[in-house]
Amino acid sequence: MSEIRINSQVQALLVDSFNRIRKQVVDLTTGLTLDVAEYRPDADANSIAWLLWHLSRIQDDHLAGAAGIRQVWSEEGWHRRFGLPFDVFATGYGQSSHEVGLVRVSGEQLDGYHADVHDATMRYLARVDDEELARVVDDSWDPPVTAAVRLVSVIGDCNQHLGQAAYIRGLVQRRG
Repeated sequence: MSEIRINSQVQALLVDSFNRIRKQVVDLTTGLTLDVAEYRPDADANSIAWLLWHLSRIQDDHLAGAAGIRQVWSEEGWHRRFGLPFDVFATGYGQSSHEVGLVRVSGEQLDGYHADVHDATMRYLARVDDEELARVVDDSWDPPVTAAVRLVSVIGDCNQHLGQAAYIRGLVQRRG
């Protein structure tokens, strides 16, 4: 995990939030078997594998866009390592139930990819200041999206999917 110098309380809050996401991903992927990773409570439900892949893709995509850097997914070769039959820019948004079922990857792969995304996130947060947080990163929305809004959005999305993945893991554990 990258160490960064914290220059403000806002930066500290963002670092803490993303570190908590990282810890939850580690907790969910530790000992995660393919059987558990691929379990879907019903035919149209998301799996833990898909949820963790998707939240990592969203964090990677949105942070790369805000930071003006290339995505870890393509830059670090994770797209090839996962071997998914999706476009390199796919994040999972709007995918069909069939496509959800195609995400069949190990806990180690999910953890490794998220670890690299987290490191890229920490490098970006190391340079975040008030001016950067106020910078518009997407003017296609009304009101335009600032870096601060984008970061909070990513944190919320990640936490939502982590809760879903933890719930599914609990279902599997109770199932035996």
